[in-house]
Amino acid sequence: MKRRSFTLAAAAVALPLLAAPAFAVTIGQPAPAFELKDTSGKTVKLADFKGKHVVLEWVNPGCPFVVKHYGSQNMQGLQKAYTAKDVVWLSVNSTAKSAGDYLEPAALNAKLVKEWGAAPTAVLMDESGKVGRAYAAKTTPHMYVIDPAGKLVYAGGIDDKRTSNQADVKTANNFVKAALNESMAGKPVSTPTATPYGCSVKYDAS
Repeated sequence: MKRRSFTLAAAAVALPLLAAPAFAVTIGQPAPAFELKDTSGKTVKLADFKGKHVVLEWVNPGCPFVVKHYGSQNMQGLQKAYTAKDVVWLSVNSTAKSAGDYLEPAALNAKLVKEWGAAPTAVLMDESGKVGRAYAAKTTPHMYVIDPAGKLVYAGGIDDKRTSNQADVKTANNFVKAALNESMAGKPVSTPTATPYGCSVKYDAS
């Protein structure tokens, strides 16, 4: 079996440093519509998935906090468990082309899917940052859950352990898992928002 590498980047930024995005999203309101290309060049629209739960995961493999959740197999485990239950999982890359750790679509797919074993429905490219700003995505990871009616039911951090330590995954309260389980059972989400943590999204400055 090929050995997967989860080397931490030298510099870790725990809190977002970017200016506030131009838009904001509200729990209980319709999630902003979008259309992006996936890493194979196929157009993916959020509207295509109406009637299903959708998870949005902001990702950058160069971020140690992303490495935490992939190196521990936490993110892949969630992706596999919930896509098996007909949940759509979209990993969104809003890293600007000018950023030092930007990866071209093929390289991003190779890192996430082939090397790390990620299993999202699609990996989407948002180099302009338009979709990230529409969702006020601040960190990698930054997580969102959308219900079958197209309304946002969760936005925030993946869990309550705001560190890059893989060992913390085992004792963390996973907000995304809880939100999906509650919403899929027809219950209100008990924790609809939580502070996101990770590396700041490296938006295009133009």
